[in-house]
Amino acid sequence: MDQGSGAGPHRARGRLGAPSCGARAPGAPWARFSAWLECVCVVTFDLELGQALELVYPSDFQLTDKEKSSICYLSFPDSHSGCLGDTQFIFRIRRCGGQRRPWHTDDRHCDVGAPVSLQREPAHYFGYVYFRQVKDGSVKRGYFQKSLVLVSRLPFVRLFQALLSLVAPEYFDKLAPCLEAVCSEVDQWPAPVPGRTLNLPVMGVVLQVHIPSRTDTPESAPPKQCSHKNLLPAPVVLTSVHELDLFSCLQPLKFCCDYRPYFTVHDSEFKEFTTRTQAPPSVLLGVTNPFFIKTLQHWPHVLRIGEPKMPGDLPKQVKLKKPSRLKTLDTKPGLYTAYTTYLHRDKALLRRLLKGLQKKRPSDVQTAVLRRHLLELTQSFILPLEHYMASLMPLQKSITPWKTPPQIHPFRQDDFLRSLEHSGPQLTCLLKGDWLGLYRRFFKSPHFDGWYRQRHKEMAQKLEALHLEAICEANIEIWMKDKSEVEVVDLVLKLRERLVRAQGHQLPVKEATLKRARLYIETVIGSLPKDLQAILGPP
Repeated sequence: MDQGSGAGPHRARGRLGAPSCGARAPGAPWARFSAWLECVCVVTFDLELGQALELVYPSDFQLTDKEKSSICYLSFPDSHSGCLGDTQFIFRIRRCGGQRRPWHTDDRHCDVGAPVSLQREPAHYFGYVYFRQVKDGSVKRGYFQKSLVLVSRLPFVRLFQALLSLVAPEYFDKLAPCLEAVCSEVDQWPAPVPGRTLNLPVMGVVLQVHIPSRTDTPESAPPKQCSHKNLLPAPVVLTSVHELDLFSCLQPLKFCCDYRPYFTVHDSEFKEFTTRTQAPPSVLLGVTNPFFIKTLQHWPHVLRIGEPKMPGDLPKQVKLKKPSRLKTLDTKPGLYTAYTTYLHRDKALLRRLLKGLQKKRPSDVQTAVLRRHLLELTQSFILPLEHYMASLMPLQKSITPWKTPPQIHPFRQDDFLRSLEHSGPQLTCLLKGDWLGLYRRFFKSPHFDGWYRQRHKEMAQKLEALHLEAICEANIEIWMKDKSEVEVVDLVLKLRERLVRAQGHQLPVKEATLKRARLYIETVIGSLPKDLQAILGPP
C-alpha cells in the first residue's frame, strides 16, 4: 500500500477533528461512554498528507501528537496493499502522559471484581480497527481507503470486533451522523460490572454479553443468558467479550510483559525495540512486514506463520528450529527458538489433537481441548505458589485492634523450592520434567514480579480489612478512657482513611463493618471538646 512519499500522518483538512488541547472535564457528558471506550477515530489516506486523522469523537477527547501518529500508522495494514475488501485487526500502543479524564468510581469497582487479565490497561490503549479498501473511480487515486478505530483500555476483543462489524459498514456509507448516533447509544450502556449479563443496544441490534468476574470458574459452562421475552429484536448473544485474547487460557497467571498484536516500522517504539546495543526487550510483536524477519533475527523466539491451510489439510509435523537458521526472507514457517524446554512433550495430547483433525472434529472442540490442557497445566504450576504465598499471611489471632497489624512474611525462593518435594505440581500433573528449573526461570521473569505484586497487594488489603474488623469488634469506650486527645484524633483520621478506601472497593470489608466504623467515628468525635469537633467536622 502506498503510504505517501515519506510524509508523516496529519489531520485531514476541512474535517471535524479533536482540538489540540482540553481533556474531558469532571461531570461532563460521555461518562457512561468512557466506561467502555476512550474515543472513536477515523483514519483516511490523503494523497498529499499520507495517512491522516480525519475525526476523533467525542471531539473533546485529547490525544497527544505521538498517540495520533501511532494510531494513523497502525490503522492501515502494513503489507497487504493488494487485499481488497474489509479487514479487522487489533493494535496496542503506549499511552503518553498522565490521566486524561477523571477516574470514575464505576471504573474502580469494575477492576476490583475483574480477572487480572481483563482489567483496564493503565498505561496502554487498544485500537480495534475496521479497515476498508475498495476500488472507487470517484477518488483520484482509484481506491477508497479508510479505517474506523475504537480506542479503549479494555481488552474486550470479541465485543468490540462485533460492534465494529455492525457500525463500520454503516459508517462508511453515511459517515459522521451515523457515528454520533452510535456514540450516543454507547453512552446509554450500563457499566461493565464483572459478573453481570448486559444487554447493549446499538443500531437496532441488542448485543448480549456476560462480563467475566473473578468468581467465575474457567471450566464452567457460559453463564445463563438473560430472558429474551421482553427484548425486540431478540439479542445477538456473544458467548465471550474477550475470547480472542491470546492469554485467556492462562487466567490464573497474568501476562506481565508488553505485547503489540500489530506492529510496524512506523511505530514510535520501533527504534527502542529493534536496537542491537542491548538484549532484546521483553515484548511480543505481531508483524506482517517481511523486513522484520531479517531485522529481528537475533531475537531468541520467532514464530513464522504460513499461508492459511485449505479445509481438510492435515498439518505437517512442527519442529522447533534454532534461530541461527532464520536468515533469509524466504524462510519456511515454523517456530525458531533458543529456548530449552523444561517439561517433556505431552504425546497423549498431540495424538488426541491429530486424531481430531483426521476425524474433522469442529475447531471449537479442538480449541476447547487445548485450552483445557493449558489451563490445567497452568493451575498445576501456580497452585504450589498460591499455597506457599498463603502461608506467609500472619495468623488472624495475631491481629489485635490497638496495635499495628503484623507484616506479611517475605517470599523466600529457597524455602518455596524445598516445599515442592511434598506439595509440588507432581500432585496434580502427570507431566514429567525439570519443574525446579522451570520455577527458577519463572522467578527471573516479569511475570513472577507481576504475580507476586498482585498477590501481595491483595494480602495487604485483606490484612488491613481484618484489622479494621478487629477495631470495630472491640469496645471503643474502654479504649478511650486513658487516651490523650491526640491519640483519639489519630484514631478518627485512620478510621476515616480506611472507610474511604473500603467504600472505594479497595478493601474487602463487609457492609456491617462499614456501618460499625461510621458509628465508632461518631462516638469518638462526640467525646471530644467542641473546638476539636468543629475542626474534625461532621462524622
